[in-house]
Amino acid sequence: MSDTSALILSGSIGQGHSSVAEACQATLGRLSVSSETVDCMRLLGGGASRAGMAAFRRLLAVPSVYDAFHFSHLRTGTWIPRAMERASDRRLVPELRARLGGRTLLLPVFPTGVSAAAALKAETSSPISVAVFCTDACAHRMWVHPGVDVYIVCSELAALSVLRYDAHASVAIVPPPVRPGFFDAPGRAAAREALAIPADASCVLVMGGGWGLGPLVESAEALVDAGYWVLAVAGKNRHVERRLHAAARARPHLRAFGFTDRVPALMSAADTVVTSPGQTCHEARVMGKWLVLLDTVPGHGRENALHELETGGALSCSPDAGAVTAAVRVMFQECPELPPWPIRSAEDWDKHLVGALAGAGIEIPERPGACGGGQVPDVPATRPFRVRPER
Repeated sequence: MSDTSALILSGSIGQGHSSVAEACQATLGRLSVSSETVDCMRLLGGGASRAGMAAFRRLLAVPSVYDAFHFSHLRTGTWIPRAMERASDRRLVPELRARLGGRTLLLPVFPTGVSAAAALKAETSSPISVAVFCTDACAHRMWVHPGVDVYIVCSELAALSVLRYDAHASVAIVPPPVRPGFFDAPGRAAAREALAIPADASCVLVMGGGWGLGPLVESAEALVDAGYWVLAVAGKNRHVERRLHAAARARPHLRAFGFTDRVPALMSAADTVVTSPGQTCHEARVMGKWLVLLDTVPGHGRENALHELETGGALSCSPDAGAVTAAVRVMFQECPELPPWPIRSAEDWDKHLVGALAGAGIEIPERPGACGGGQVPDVPATRPFRVRPER
């Protein structure tokens, strides 16, 4: 394709998918590729969207039930996820068809969008490519469908999980996408000065994703009482935000935030990041921060946590204030070596996306200065990196 334009399919369950979509849209913008991001959950319609969100929250509230659903149904592709896909496709495909226009690339970063994208490609006479971007440690069955041109993942483990469902799939491994703000964050000294945190203080950033999951208030209070300065982010959880602000009034070393765009600066000011496993981990690693992983997200969250532990510079702990404080203390005592981030800028990552798409025959128009003059990176020829494999 010589004139690529993209429709990015995201989903508003948590904040991670939105962050990935934002990073991809920023890259496409730097490459002068027009793109639009749509929220698959919203496109399902008010009632269906609310029902889906409520069901997901209930599953998360009972980890053993969510684990059973993830490992016994999503992983294996039983009739339950197939029925979910059929129901969502009935709503999503017409909505996406109406928004497609002349776009030539569908880029799902959310599993519900993959089936709809594949179905839309199958019914459309004009040439459309589908590139699925999964940043989880493992892909489950809903991520993989016939008609997908390339699966873009962030590890060999994830690539092999795709091949479980389609042994002939084209798979490309790239560094995780991270929003530009984390490459361009203020320095540690400036960030601390803006937050009135001493330069020599031991500082911890406590987060729980977009939904503010886990014992954020209790952990923040316990860490302050243990002698740390704490930045605590409630995300979109208004109840937790109110409790954090109340706790901050009684503890001068605690800074409380709701949903904020200041996370890059907060990470810059902190030494360690306490968070649930997901996109926040990639953002923290860009900035060279130690990770303490809250075991709050079952299913795919457990897979992500194990992969982060394997990567290094991370500890996992139970979701209670005592365990969090103990893990943070170990981090400051042992100061583990942090694995280097493979790229230095958002523009460096652009090259990897271009390479992943080009290997599957999806062309991004070149422009002077883009991606180092159109050069794509040398991607290790590991077994899972297979674009256009022989069939």
